[in-house]
Amino acid sequence: MNPSILASLKEYRAKFAEELDRYVIPFWLDHSPDPVYGGVYTCLDREGKLYSSDKSVWMQGRAGYTFSLLYNEWRRDPRYLAYAKSAIDFATAHCIDRADGRMYFTVTKEGKPLRKRRYFFSETFYIIACAEYYRATGDGDCRETALRYYDFVWNIYLDRACDPYKITPKTIAETRTGRSLAEPMILLNVTAVLRRAFPERRATFDERAARLTADIFLHRKGDYMLETVTAEGGYLAEASSMRVVNPGHSIELSWFLLDEGEYRADPSLKAFAREVFDHAFAFGWDERYGGLLYFRDYEGRPVEAYEHDMKLWWPHNEAMIASLKMLRDTGEEKYFDVFTKVTDYTFAHFPDHEYGEWYGYLRRDGLPTEPPCKGHTYKGPFHVLRALLLSIQTIDGILADQNARTGASDR
Repeated sequence: MNPSILASLKEYRAKFAEELDRYVIPFWLDHSPDPVYGGVYTCLDREGKLYSSDKSVWMQGRAGYTFSLLYNEWRRDPRYLAYAKSAIDFATAHCIDRADGRMYFTVTKEGKPLRKRRYFFSETFYIIACAEYYRATGDGDCRETALRYYDFVWNIYLDRACDPYKITPKTIAETRTGRSLAEPMILLNVTAVLRRAFPERRATFDERAARLTADIFLHRKGDYMLETVTAEGGYLAEASSMRVVNPGHSIELSWFLLDEGEYRADPSLKAFAREVFDHAFAFGWDERYGGLLYFRDYEGRPVEAYEHDMKLWWPHNEAMIASLKMLRDTGEEKYFDVFTKVTDYTFAHFPDHEYGEWYGYLRRDGLPTEPPCKGHTYKGPFHVLRALLLSIQTIDGILADQNARTGASDR
């Protein structure tokens, strides 16, 4: 690899480490824990002040996972485990509907239920939290919970009739049913997390990952991944909801697929992952203002979602991870160019070094929405932290591989 690229990667690594330790981790440790009821708050303004005391169940799971991961992979700081445990314990005590086992979407600060949703993402984030915490501590309750809920969600994924939470479907099934890309995509990542935590069940995880990958393929339409397809995997051009492409989701999916292809030693899956990334990044990049657009229409027609041309934090986080993994996998300089393009834009617009953490939402021109926030029901201690950590680890891998090659050639 070009020596100038390697030198630049070392500089980016130092930048990411400083961002993680100085600006991002402290923000969440200082502002989000609830010392009264436990768990974490995520509705925080620019300065970290609480603007809503309702708690996101997604974020209890994501906080538990991310800080357990930081403990396992970054620094064995007992504060990380205490933070993770508080989030997991709060979710266990207050975020499960004991009538059916399904989890809530939001609860009050005390843990009283506010809202449930038909989706099972509260459960998936709780699963990875328990699995990663088990990997850190060997906690038997977390082990049992992670495996039990994984099987619970898997059965719902295979057959909605298995879902004990009976709710009106999003569309009338007799008229139209569809498949959501988010479900197999997230479950593929959950499966990878559990495979690492519970290697003794690898055969089951491998079988399910193969099924999920096959289901993901159904969303491919031409060069792009559709967020929704028909139940049979078909395209319905006259419905705008079925023409939606979310470039950030596709980019995140690309590195999930690349990791799975690497695990399986499957060149065709890795090639597919690169195609998904290449097309999604090109389709999503805003040539006028820079940054990644949130939604695009497959046919270039109007998008109904009013936030379609906003710049959100997480697609940029995922593009940082994915471009580095593509560079590591191929050694092709074009992925370094994409990495620098998205990372330089990201660091020029999202981080807030005065108060810490990153802005969540920018207008299309790159200015933060007013008043700006650092967290809410959907944004918490997850994407930014994961992106910085995985980017550091991927750079370390690239540098280690290069050193090994150089050492071999020297001998």
